Amino acid sequence: MTSTLNDSKPDLMRRALDALSQHVADSGLTTRQKVALTCRALFDAGHDSGLAGQITARAEEPGTYYTQRLGLGFDEITEENLLVVDEDLNVLEGQGMANPANRFHSWIYRGRPDVSCVVHTHPLHVAALSMLEIPLAVSQMDIAPLYDDCAFLADWPGVPVGNEEGEIITAALGDKKAVLLAHHGHVVAGASVEEACSLAMLIERAARLQLLAMSAGTIAELPPRLAREAHDWTLTPKRSQANFAYYARQALRRHPDALSS
Repeated sequence: MTSTLNDSKPDLMRRALDALSQHVADSGLTTRQKVALTCRALFDAGHDSGLAGQITARAEEPGTYYTQRLGLGFDEITEENLLVVDEDLNVLEGQGMANPANRFHSWIYRGRPDVSCVVHTHPLHVAALSMLEIPLAVSQMDIAPLYDDCAFLADWPGVPVGNEEGEIITAALGDKKAVLLAHHGHVVAGASVEEACSLAMLIERAARLQLLAMSAGTIAELPPRLAREAHDWTLTPKRSQANFAYYARQALRRHPDALSS
């Protein structure tokens, strides 16, 4: 006999969230391993643009973070060749140098204590949308985690290697999870590596959907109440963990060299 067909939607949602907490476990991966797998997963999803873009995550010591070595593509990153740098981009662990454009990540981490991972890439559809100088339009259920959570920087400040760009990008991001940068790419600021990876996957899909929809007609807006409900339902730590576990499995099948253990 069924016992839930008369339950309310809020009750069913709460029950599902409880079940997620019970059945979705932490991966057991280190932060270093998660960053390496994020690099590989995003490479496979079309986020590569030569050596452009950076993925960082807070390291164990305050004011330090993991990042890739300048000169390596996302498809070459392993847990062993990641660097640990300080806010001035001095290398504390590893060989080589960090991308000078990492400087704005330091500003984001300083301004947003809630952020544990920053993904900045120039994927094809995000980059194409950025050329139109229009914000991201979230009008489809799958990309609801970005609803009212993606800011827009309309004025391109140039290459982000100065402190000025750090201030500008951090201010544009505000308290959002992401920002679309005109004539540039995107930045995702996640509470975890898992969340940042998941949202980076989504923002490229969102841009692709937007460009396709714009070519066919006018994009209709989502009803705000339902869009907010979808945002809150899909943007939870456990759902991000589940998403990341899937991306990590894919990445490991394609790139078993990403992890040394």
